Amino acid sequence: MQIPTLDQYRLKDKVRLTLRVNYISSVLSILFGIICIFFLKITEIIPTTFILFGTLNLANTLLFHKHQLLGLTYNITSIMALASSVIVTIYSGGINSPFIFVLALVVFAGYISTKEYGRIYLNLNLLIIILIYSQSIAEFNFTENLVPEESKNIFALFSILFSVYLLGGVIGKNLLKAHNELHKIRNENEARIREKDTLLKEIHHRVKNNLQTVSSLLSLQSRSIEEPRIKTLIKSSQNRVISMAMVHEMLYMRHDLSKIEYKSYVEELSDYLIRSFKGTENNIKLNIIIPDIKLGIDTAIPLGLLINEVITNALKYGIKDNDQGEIHIELVKSNGKDYILYIGDDGEGFPEGISHKNTKSLGLKLIHNLSRQLKGSINRDSSKKGTNYIVKFSDIQHPFKT
Repeated sequence: MQIPTLDQYRLKDKVRLTLRVNYISSVLSILFGIICIFFLKITEIIPTTFILFGTLNLANTLLFHKHQLLGLTYNITSIMALASSVIVTIYSGGINSPFIFVLALVVFAGYISTKEYGRIYLNLNLLIIILIYSQSIAEFNFTENLVPEESKNIFALFSILFSVYLLGGVIGKNLLKAHNELHKIRNENEARIREKDTLLKEIHHRVKNNLQTVSSLLSLQSRSIEEPRIKTLIKSSQNRVISMAMVHEMLYMRHDLSKIEYKSYVEELSDYLIRSFKGTENNIKLNIIIPDIKLGIDTAIPLGLLINEVITNALKYGIKDNDQGEIHIELVKSNGKDYILYIGDDGEGFPEGISHKNTKSLGLKLIHNLSRQLKGSINRDSSKKGTNYIVKFSDIQHPFKT
């Protein structure tokens, strides 16, 4: 199920808010222009500017439904609003005009659109206000106040009402509504994510239980077999199943359902294998050096199986009976998602001429096949006593799709 993102809802709300503000501001501008002509006796540039802006902005808004370019519609509206506000301001008293506060609406609308647009219109408006002030105190004033003396108070009233209504009644109201809707959507998405996490936990739990059931069946089967070689093969298969079950158990037990803490996993797996082959009282020294890293399930399982095979071979063939021995496991993060695994034992080892290509050993073949599954490489380290490997691999991550 595709869960809509908050960004998608924000874009939808931004479109709705922009169109609503455009329509209302266009209608109010035309009405303001008509009021200027018939009630305030302002018959020159100011009403023409109001009516022209309202008409052009309506056309600009209607065109959006064809081209669907919100940025283009917003910027055309903002430029026209800025130009119209400047014209009305300088011809209705300059720096003393009540209409100058409409310039702040352009800045506010800019920040609603994007932070960059808001910063641009803020700096531009600050410059325009300074220029308007400079023009008003200059000796030669190339504009005049076209608002009649008897209409100044009414013009100021309508200008303030125009600004307050757009800011609070339209922009503010819709922003609050959008905020409430986004809050509701976020809560719904969080509930869906929690539901998904619960489902994933249940899946990991059931997979772990099923694998443990398979392990138990293998254990029961081995009890009825007398042939040592077949009994050993079943035991090895049982350990492979358990190594996979441990991954799902850790994913079920932890908060992060996509990654596991690999140090604790390797420690648990190694302890289990040593007890399985050598018993609780043994002479095996386990040396694990792994930093606090988390690996995804697509890496954790094949790498866990690889470690399982190397340790199994070490306990079966390298360190025999109750001899003393050491198993060394070191995981190093080399670069980004790349890792190097140093793993081996100080046991007897096996001849250099034997490889996965010319042996019948399933464990040795699995070690090399699993390294390829990890999209990595494996080399035997002949400089150390026993059997030791250097495995280079990358953390394989497949994004979870809902």
